[in-house]
Amino acid sequence: MSDNQNLLAEQRRALILDEVRRRGGVRVNELTRKLNVSDMTVRRDLDALARLGVVEKVHGGAVPVAEASTYEPGFEAKSGLELTAKEDIAKAAAAMVTPGTAIALAGGTTAFALAQQLLEVPDLTVVTNSVRVADVFYNAQRSAAALGGAAPRPGAATVVLTGGVRTPSDTLVGPVADAAVRSLHFDVLFLGVHGISVEAGLSTPNLAEAETNRHFVRSARRVVVVADHTKWGTVGLSSFASLDQVDALVTDPGLPAGARAEIAEYLPELVVAGEPIETASDI
Repeated sequence: MSDNQNLLAEQRRALILDEVRRRGGVRVNELTRKLNVSDMTVRRDLDALARLGVVEKVHGGAVPVAEASTYEPGFEAKSGLELTAKEDIAKAAAAMVTPGTAIALAGGTTAFALAQQLLEVPDLTVVTNSVRVADVFYNAQRSAAALGGAAPRPGAATVVLTGGVRTPSDTLVGPVADAAVRSLHFDVLFLGVHGISVEAGLSTPNLAEAETNRHFVRSARRVVVVADHTKWGTVGLSSFASLDQVDALVTDPGLPAGARAEIAEYLPELVVAGEPIETASDI
């Protein structure tokens, strides 16, 4: 951890969360020394992390929340974590999108960040089962219409929302979503995940979401996982794809060297936001 008074609150909290997860718990006085901030600042950060449900405050410090494999946090809770990493991942993933192609965006907060980066990519067809992702495109179109009339702006994305049953993360799943995804074919699928590991592959706590994601993977020519480093080693209740079904992982520099080496055995491409693109032969 860097001793830097000028860290943004979001950066401090990400560092604190990493430390809590790595060590299994931290004390307030340790964090004040490491981060070179006041006791009150650390306590406010711990309060914020506790409200997100990712740490539990104890006397003098905090410990990680023991998450069951079936635990699924809501969209708002997840959206408050790793904000900078998600934005950087979204920018790197958006650079992989070719104008005029058909892409799929599965649910999740990283896919939501990616949708915001794709608004200026022309002539996309976007299929999604995320209410939040669809709203990004719909709201952009409404704003453009308010400024320039009722006609869609040239090059605006065509968006298809699958329908289905809504999950805590505002993703639509179930038979209706599955049927819609099965009937379509995508050039690229961008997929956020709850967890990724060598043993379990890609996983989620929600059984219905796992089934919908299986159909997404089968319908895509190319599968790109967008996931920050905290997802590595996490395992949800249901696996829906193995690592050898993934063409690329877009992540952030927090991914450890050991994880990168493991990923290189299974994935042809690793994109670390802000670093040169690595292929299996490079690692």
